[in-house]
Amino acid sequence: MGVRIIGTGKAVPKKVLTNEMMSEILDTSDEWIYSRTGIKQRYISTGETNTKLCVDAAKDALKDSGLKGEDIDLIVVATITSDKLTPSTACLVQTEIGAKNSMAFDIVAACSGFVYALDIAVKFIKSNEYKNVLIIGGEVLSKILDWSDRKNAVLFGDGAGAAIVTNDESDYITSINCVSVGEKAHTLTCNSLEIKNLYKKHSDDFSNYLSMDGKEIFKFAIDVIEKSIEKILKEENLRFEDIDYIIPHQANSRMIDTIAKRKNYDRNKFYMNIERYGNTSSASIPIALDEMNKKNLLKDGMKIILIGFGGGLTYGSALVNWKK
Repeated sequence: MGVRIIGTGKAVPKKVLTNEMMSEILDTSDEWIYSRTGIKQRYISTGETNTKLCVDAAKDALKDSGLKGEDIDLIVVATITSDKLTPSTACLVQTEIGAKNSMAFDIVAACSGFVYALDIAVKFIKSNEYKNVLIIGGEVLSKILDWSDRKNAVLFGDGAGAAIVTNDESDYITSINCVSVGEKAHTLTCNSLEIKNLYKKHSDDFSNYLSMDGKEIFKFAIDVIEKSIEKILKEENLRFEDIDYIIPHQANSRMIDTIAKRKNYDRNKFYMNIERYGNTSSASIPIALDEMNKKNLLKDGMKIILIGFGGGLTYGSALVNWKK
């Protein structure tokens, strides 16, 4: 029993927020943001919910795959910005796309979420009980940002990306490796609901804005990207030259520049679209994958490495041997 990706999709809000527009509300500039991150703009919700973006990405992926909602056996949504504590975003997507035959649940793995969802999809399919799995990474990060904090506010955008994974006689997704590093959890956090009841009153110190130690995350990301690439190359008996593309989580273009220089990797093999989308957390890899698919950049037989890293801390990687 093997697996392969047969469809991709994405969705973003209508509103584009450029660096120039950011400079009107924050003490920043296009030069300051772009030189440090590689970001020129991002999409920001003006009311589009995370569920809406996930549904639209799912419908796009279904269209690309030629499947219908009732063909889906499992829906996994990776998100840290769900609209509701319950029901899950996956259950809301299930209703909207007519996936009446599917099981549905959410996972929380932040920027690694899509790779985690891919790992789940592969394992469920290889159990021989599921055939078609819809995986989605979707975020409305703008609702958890402190918009007075220029260090974090300029980094993130909203959006969703999806892929449909199915069974196949051959195995086109291999060397999946997902890891959690909980001892570094404090470096990227976002609180949920405050404990507030008959015995516990509101605390002025409580915040549910995203908090990140940028320097520590930068070092962590560089380390795990290098490890992930080397692990896949070793497991698959490949050289870096054998890889056609690497799709990393779109966190910061300087990370990729640093890795490419340090390891003497061909920088052009790293597909980056952070300039247009910013950091969309769990949505960044599937948005990039769909963009490449729809631009016909991906050809049958290409070898693509996916690498996610982020809150948890978590990281995950996989080798996709592309066949549509």
